[in-house]
Amino acid sequence: MGIFFIIIAMLSWGVGDFLIQKSARKFGSWMALFYITCFGAIVLFPFVYSDLGSVFIQHKGLLVLAIASLVITFSGILDFQALKVGKISVVEPIYALELPITAGFAAFIIGERLSFLQTFFIIAIMVGIFLVATKSFKQYKKLKWEKGVWLAILATVAMGVVNFLFGVASRETSPLMVSWFSRTFMALVTLVYLIKFSSAHEIIKGWKVNKRLILAVGFIDSLAWVAFSYAMLYIPIAIATGISESYIAIAAALGIFINKEKLKKHQWVGLAVCLMAAVILALITK
Repeated sequence: MGIFFIIIAMLSWGVGDFLIQKSARKFGSWMALFYITCFGAIVLFPFVYSDLGSVFIQHKGLLVLAIASLVITFSGILDFQALKVGKISVVEPIYALELPITAGFAAFIIGERLSFLQTFFIIAIMVGIFLVATKSFKQYKKLKWEKGVWLAILATVAMGVVNFLFGVASRETSPLMVSWFSRTFMALVTLVYLIKFSSAHEIIKGWKVNKRLILAVGFIDSLAWVAFSYAMLYIPIAIATGISESYIAIAAALGIFINKEKLKKHQWVGLAVCLMAAVILALITK
């Protein structure tokens, strides 16, 4: 069951990030994040209604839910902005760093250790990221970085923490609860921001004009997080995170073949190294 759920998450994230890029460029990062999280909050509410008392009255798992929601809100904003300004085929490989960060937290908190092969492929991922993120090697002192790279790196660090917290929160409460709680929190934060700096009219207008895109990306993103949370009930957090990193290949391929994004030769090499290392690492992670 764990493998079944993580495959669903992998496929959903691959397609979802491609649609998120389109949404962020069409609506802006904050508006797109509001639409997606609002969809999840509304759709998942009927499934968690009966458990709200244990969370808010008995405070069962409330602290870890709150921390996970804060971190995922921060990372979500950075993620959307990175996809908005950068090439998806360049931004996506950076997200492979989620695995070593998550594994690092697991090692520090619950004592998990990496094997020699795992360490080797983590280093390979880092080398691949450096290649794909660098436009030119002519002046090593003034490397020209692709747009969105540093935003993606910051988002990835936060997402590594989120992966670990989601695993803990799913076990303390439920996969549906952690998904609903985080989406509701993010929807409220983004709504307050939009009301302050934009207007309710723009929110309604965007919904009327792009209803199909909003529903599609909202459904796929929510499905990915629910499936990911369920997977961690059946398999260890490191394995779930490792296998799910294969979504990078799906999203990057969509960016190259549908968006017609152009990469230089060394960036192609870096992309290939990064993706292959991420997939192999996912297979050997225990």
